[in-house]
Parts: sequence; structure tokens; C-alpha cells
Amino acid sequence: MCVCPTAESAAKLSLMQIGLCLDPATLATLPAPHGFDFIEGHVQDFLLPFANDDAFAGHAAALRASPLAMPAANCLLPARLKIVGPAVDTAALTQYAETIFRRARQVGMTIMVVGSAGARMIPEGWSAVRAFEQYVETLRLFAPLAQAQGVTLVVEPLNRGECNLVNTIIEGAEAVARANHPSVKMLVDIFHMLRNGESADDILCVGPVYHVHLAEDKDRAAPGVNGEDFRPFLRALKKIGYHDRFTIECFWKTGPAPEAAAAVAALRAQLAAVGY
Repeated sequence: MCVCPTAESAAKLSLMQIGLCLDPATLATLPAPHGFDFIEGHVQDFLLPFANDDAFAGHAAALRASPLAMPAANCLLPARLKIVGPAVDTAALTQYAETIFRRARQVGMTIMVVGSAGARMIPEGWSAVRAFEQYVETLRLFAPLAQAQGVTLVVEPLNRGECNLVNTIIEGAEAVARANHPSVKMLVDIFHMLRNGESADDILCVGPVYHVHLAEDKDRAAPGVNGEDFRPFLRALKKIGYHDRFTIECFWKTGPAPEAAAAVAALRAQLAAVGY
């Protein structure tokens, strides 16, 4: 077992926050109290990378009027903007990145999740070794652009049923190490780990973790729906000193309005059970 400790004080651990993947308009429909601390957006839907600044201005205004901040966003790239394979367009990627990072700064967004299964899917017949190199090359291309706007990129391993590149947190940590830039960090997604059958102890081997997603394995449900036990993963995160945000990224049965408060309460109970 490997341990890469970054121990923090109990006082700092108490600052950990729970968020949901929502947009400001949805947040406005939720009853209070809902129990969570922030919202995590969708890069393409919220930052509107292919629209002009006037179109984005309405989204920015809606977020500024929201009672909760959006410090993070996921789904960095659309499927049509490839970062792997024979058709990578570096100029288009650069223009796209400059737009989303600039707009992120305007609304105080500091974390962007490098998920994007469609953009990074290895095409048939393409070298897996070359694909991993291209993935790292994209991180290296984006990192200084993100840093200039105060944004940190977090590498999200995706389960093998959704993607064929960077599937485990061990592979994600290798990509972060190879990118070797202060604006490229590690994300742990407990749902994808569960779906892959990864061990919670793998978290002890990947170094510092910057952001966390989670949902239950079955149906990608919200915490508490099927009784998923997240505690082994939470214990591992606590052991390495993780003390920041948890985002619930799930499929709702009927919608967040009737379900969000119970999901947050279920997660907080498991966090408390492991000493957070």
C-alpha cells in the first residue's frame, strides 16, 4: 500500500463543501434549505464557447445573481473537437481554450474538469500509446492558457464502459505527472472507480487530489438511493488529507428539487462516519 500524505488540520478539514451539478436556473427552482454549498456547471452549456460574448453575458448575469457560486465546471470539450487520433486541430483547440478560460475568470470559476469521453476516445486502429501522448500534449497545451486566467484543470478518469483512454485513477495520475504543470491536477470520481471495480486504496497511491465527484454505482443514482457505501473511498481521501469539495454528479429519479436535500444529507452522514 502506498501513502502520499498531505495532512491538514481538523479545522481545515471542516471547511469541506458539497456541491451539485446544476445551472443557476435550476438552482432557483430548488426549495430551501437544500444543504449544499456550491454548484458545478457544464463548460459547453454554460460558458457557450462557440457563441459570442453577448450570448454569454446573460449566463454570467444569471450566475452573479445566484445565491451560490459556480467554482467548477465539467465536460471541458465537445465530442467533435478531438484531442486524440489523426484529426487533432491544435489551432481550434487553442481558440476554444482561450475563450472558455477567459469566460471562467469573468465569473470566478477556477476548476475545469477534463472528462469529455467523445473528444478523447481512441479511434479504431489508432495506437493507444500515441493516444495517451496526445492526451498529455493537450494538457500541456491548455495548462499555461488556464493558468493565465486562474483556472486549474483536473484530469477525470472515466470508466471503461464510457471511454477507452485514461480509465483508472492510476492512469490519471500518470497523465498529471507527465503534464508536469502546476495548473494540471487530479480528480477522483468515486462513481467511475466503483464502475471499474477499482480499490479505494488506489487513492493512497495517486498523490494530491484536487477535486472529487461521486454517485452510486447502480443507475448512477444520488447518495442514499441504493445504500452505496462510499466510506472506504472517503476514508482514503481523508487519509491523504483531502479537505476540499465533493460534487454529486448523478442521475436524478425525478429531479433535484425533490431529491437534492436527501442526497446531501446522506453524503454528509457518510462523511461524518469516517471523521470528516
